[in-house]
Amino acid sequence: MSIEIIQHPIAIHCVNQLRRTSTSPESFRRYCDQVTTFLAAAATTDLGMRTEAIETPMEVTEGRTVNEAVVVVAILRAGAGMIDSIVKFLPEVSVGYIGLERDEETARARRYYCKFPPLEGHRVLVLDPMLATGGSSEQAIEAVYAAGATSVDFLCIVAAPEGVERLESRFPDLRIFAGALDRELDGNKYIRPGLGDFGDRLYGT
Repeated sequence: MSIEIIQHPIAIHCVNQLRRTSTSPESFRRYCDQVTTFLAAAATTDLGMRTEAIETPMEVTEGRTVNEAVVVVAILRAGAGMIDSIVKFLPEVSVGYIGLERDEETARARRYYCKFPPLEGHRVLVLDPMLATGGSSEQAIEAVYAAGATSVDFLCIVAAPEGVERLESRFPDLRIFAGALDRELDGNKYIRPGLGDFGDRLYGT
């Protein structure tokens, strides 16, 4: 497994705006959209392509077009906030959802919803803005592989080392794309320095 931290100055700026307590829900959604676009671009640089004849207004030329289907699976609820960015970037993408709820006492995730499009033979991007303990992510990735996905990448905005290590030990071939790798989890399993509860800040709840 490898983790790639997005180094583009605009992505770094947006992550730091997401961290600010003064950032409004409207601005928070805008910065989330921008960071997610950078993550999607990084995760799809190796998409399969085919060569074909392209008719321009002037002549027929040889061009290359994308020849690989992509599915995104969002971990609810916060992962849903990343979907629109992916759909704008990859208009033909299919979308699935998995609902995983964290038990605040045990910090373990419980599945309450799962709806996937066909995954067999597809590349899948799993979306969750916060990779903390890795428990929810691990369950989601297991479900995606069980449904037949051949290649899985994980996209998050902020990751903790503990979550990265957990996914690394469980899925050696997984690639993680993140906006930032933070310092640690605290005693309550929250990412530090982090940016608070992503879903609450995204939706203003």
